[in-house]
Amino acid sequence: MDIEAHPAPGPARALLVDFGGVLTAPLGQAFGRLDAELGLARGTALSLFGTHEGARRALSEHEKGQLDDAGFEAAFGAALAEAGASFDGASVHGGAAGDRAGERGLLELLNEGLEIDEAMVAVVAEIRGAGVPVALVSNALGSTLYDGIDLAEIADSAVISAEIGVRKPSRQIYRVACERLGIAPEVALMVDDLQQNLDGAARIGIRGILHTDAAATIDELSRAFEIELSTTPVEHASTSHEGR
Repeated sequence: MDIEAHPAPGPARALLVDFGGVLTAPLGQAFGRLDAELGLARGTALSLFGTHEGARRALSEHEKGQLDDAGFEAAFGAALAEAGASFDGASVHGGAAGDRAGERGLLELLNEGLEIDEAMVAVVAEIRGAGVPVALVSNALGSTLYDGIDLAEIADSAVISAEIGVRKPSRQIYRVACERLGIAPEVALMVDDLQQNLDGAARIGIRGILHTDAAATIDELSRAFEIELSTTPVEHASTSHEGR
């Protein structure tokens, strides 16, 4: 039987942080944009990863680097078509609609909707600037997800699921992050927008913050690291981040 490790008392001394949904606008915003584009009820596209076996398997394989962008789009496009998506006249292509030149793929459209949360990026930089080691721990969604942003400026190490073949909430991905930072899991803190990912990290002793909005997370980070942070939340930019 697995026994959960317990975080060490005192302030956290290393930060592990998710990308999509934490350093960006909520994932629901990007998937909601896809719903609207394809004539689906809001929430339909994202829900398929929990209700449609083909979409669920494609996401798992894609995030572990076992399925490329085209393969994921084909499988997800087929699931969307089954859910009633209308590709006719839409500006995206999926598996059901074929690869029509000049149109955006499903992953491209999703990534365009992931606007960078400048306040969250700034607070991570501020914490790192205070001498706290930082690792990005992210399940990849498309090969261009991180284009246009310098990961070396965000974190000391970027642990991307597709690059190491393991995805959250597997404990192994958190172990890799801690090993790269040279720290014990018990002194680390993970920020993620999914409770299941925090639960996986907790099993090796990593404490967590469930991200819901920048203001609450910044406040919790300040307490966890015992650092007076100057970063304040800002509204998302009106234009999407190029290449997200």
